[in-house]
Amino acid sequence: MKRNKILNLGLIAGVVSTLLFIGGCLPADGEGGGFGWSGIFIFAFFIGIFYFFMIRPQRKRQKEHQELIRELRSGDSVITTGGIYGKIESVSDESVIIKIESGATMRVAINSVVLKQEG
Repeated sequence: MKRNKILNLGLIAGVVSTLLFIGGCLPADGEGGGFGWSGIFIFAFFIGIFYFFMIRPQRKRQKEHQELIRELRSGDSVITTGGIYGKIESVSDESVIIKIESGATMRVAINSVVLKQEG
C-alpha cells in the first residue's frame, strides 16, 4: 500500500513538472504566436514514459498475483505478506487455511498469499 502511494506521488510530481516545463517553453511576451505542438509532443512523451515504467509493470504484477491466487490448491506451500510460512489445508473464495510448522492452523485472506514455494 505504501509503495502505491509513493508511485502515485511520483506520477503526480511528474505531471506537475511536465506542465511547468511546457509552460516554460511558451513565449512570455505573447509574440511568436502559433500553437506549440512541441509542448504536446513532450507531454505525450512523458505520459508514455510513465506508462512504460510505472503503470505497465504494476498491471503485470497484478495479473501475476491473480494467476497465483487462482492456482492455489490444498497442499501448496506458501508465504504470506506477513512472512508466515505454511501449507494450505483448504481454499475458499476469500480466505485460505494454512497449517504452520507448529501444527497450528490459521485463516488468512487469500490476497495475503504472495508466493508459492517449490517443494
